Amino acid sequence: MTRALILGGTADASLLASEVARARIDAVYSYGGRTRAPADQPLPTRIGGFGGVSGLADYIRRERITHVIDATHPFAAEMSRHAVQACAQTGTPLIALERAPWTKGPGDNWIEVADVTAAAAALPETPANVFLAIGRQHIAPFATKPQHTYTLRFVDPPEAPLLFAADVIVSRGPFTFDGELDMMRARGIAWIVARNSGGDGARAKIDAARMLGLPVIMIARPKLPERLRVESVAEIMQWLGHRACLGA
Repeated sequence: MTRALILGGTADASLLASEVARARIDAVYSYGGRTRAPADQPLPTRIGGFGGVSGLADYIRRERITHVIDATHPFAAEMSRHAVQACAQTGTPLIALERAPWTKGPGDNWIEVADVTAAAAALPETPANVFLAIGRQHIAPFATKPQHTYTLRFVDPPEAPLLFAADVIVSRGPFTFDGELDMMRARGIAWIVARNSGGDGARAKIDAARMLGLPVIMIARPKLPERLRVESVAEIMQWLGHRACLGA
């Protein structure tokens, strides 16, 4: 009998959960616990960490998990590494649902950097209006450039004071191209810092930056261990031995 564990938290993971539920596959959806009010899922749901590699391995054994699907954010590197190690320890098949990264196209003005620290260093010394589209866990390095006027956008309001002055927008995507254009124009955004998340849900800000001719400091994805990886829910369903319904 199949019993799957979906490591989720993304729009792709939610789509997968819907298809798994429609196919009546026994599965558990796991949230990392970073979002205070995560979206409801059509599957039994757990929230919170596992306690490292050993904790995840214990959970896989205890819950008799037969398949693990890593559908976390492309930058959730620690969880992805833990999944690789725990599945190796337990002999459990693992697959990653990982959207393709964005690629630089005509009209894009990207400064590509390796990590968040390099992104902060790439900002100019002259004060500017900067949109940090990188999530609340990764903003600390920008305290080294306090001369800028920052706009941040979070799913939840920050629980603690920020390390630097910033205007916080609390909103949950996906965001539209027109909405991103309006936001950038209204706030006089001159620089954008983004992670190369890929997919369509977060792409509007990149397209808006191209339209406005704005520079984008693009943070590369972290390097992860080798693992089976696909880009579509249909491929995951085939891997689980089911056809994807992909209904309206």
